[in-house]
Amino acid sequence: MLRSNFCSNACCSDNCPSDLTGNCEKVAHLWQLEGAKERLQLVKADLMDEGSFDNAVLGCEGVFHTASPVVMVKSDPKVEILDPAVKGTVNVLRSCRKNPSLRRVVLTSSSSALRARENIDPKVPLDETSWSSVELCERLQIWYSLAKVLAERAAWQFAEENKIDLVTVLPTFIIGPSLPPQLCMTALDVLGLLQGETEKFSCHGRMGYVHIDDVANCHILVYEDAAACGRYLCSSTVLDNHELASLLAKRYPSLPIPRTFKSPFGERPYYELNTSKLQSMGFKFKAIEDMFDDFIESVKEHGYKI
Repeated sequence: MLRSNFCSNACCSDNCPSDLTGNCEKVAHLWQLEGAKERLQLVKADLMDEGSFDNAVLGCEGVFHTASPVVMVKSDPKVEILDPAVKGTVNVLRSCRKNPSLRRVVLTSSSSALRARENIDPKVPLDETSWSSVELCERLQIWYSLAKVLAERAAWQFAEENKIDLVTVLPTFIIGPSLPPQLCMTALDVLGLLQGETEKFSCHGRMGYVHIDDVANCHILVYEDAAACGRYLCSSTVLDNHELASLLAKRYPSLPIPRTFKSPFGERPYYELNTSKLQSMGFKFKAIEDMFDDFIESVKEHGYKI
């Protein structure tokens, strides 16, 4: 957005230090972005605090709600992940409702909101019409998927009731360069895989993958294209763990890439993803090799050893 000369307000969580300038380690990488000093403003906000996004969205024509908790549930999934996802989304939309300049809201959902389901037909790729089963997510305690389903459904209901132009983007597992030197949970999982760990990826089974640049560009595309509407699945490829491991082992022979994965959930269902809706807009995805090449280069620059 900054490179496209948009003035942008970005929200930081309430636990950030009061100093949001380049002197603050948590946000220093943002101020290094091209155009940041001229067109970026950082605002504190809390997903659970109604009204805290009012100032951030005021005067904005477009709002991108990308934040959602990605945590390992310790005791109470409702408090730790479900409420922040659902109530946080509605709180952002409540602030958007107060903004007379608003043109469109783009919400980052997830492919987890459509692929956690039973009786998947391997011959019929999942697409934007698919939804994950709430009952299945609750029974198997797939809290992240449940949070994404409930948050997206709440967003669609609120948008319809309040006449907000909403578009949702459903990315698969995101890989690519990391802007901040502190890696997020997803990036740490990828780093662990390249270092020989198997525990996290064993839970994935079959998974879709997408470059982080593609996810960002998809958000911008569906915001700028007036004809965009509904949900957009954003995924470059779908691979089983052994397919991914074989590809990575050949590309990076010096790394201890694991070859076997034992899923705690048993055999996972086979599925494909249909991204023709996004591709019909002229969108082209980067290859999975680009995802890992860019990730490895990035983490090395941040001082991580691979």
